[in-house]
Amino acid sequence: MLMMSRREGETILIGDEIEIVIAHIGRSRVKVGIRAPREMPVIAREVKLVRDENLAAAKAGADWRLSPLLEKIQQRSSSFSGPGRRAQ
Repeated sequence: MLMMSRREGETILIGDEIEIVIAHIGRSRVKVGIRAPREMPVIAREVKLVRDENLAAAKAGADWRLSPLLEKIQQRSSSFSGPGRRAQ
């Protein structure tokens, strides 16, 4: 990990396309501006972790909840002859 000291208003360049700007330094926080190409996603690590956890939980929940439901629907549709039809 590269560690750098910067003052307010100074920048850090990453390659030719990404610029990190130290926008403001407060008592307990630093505001950082990031200039990057639109096609490059820039999000806080915490946001990515929560998104990944939510996606994993939704997938796991869908797996165990949808399988029995789909089986019930398939059983009912195969045994249902519908109105005006005779069961064979």
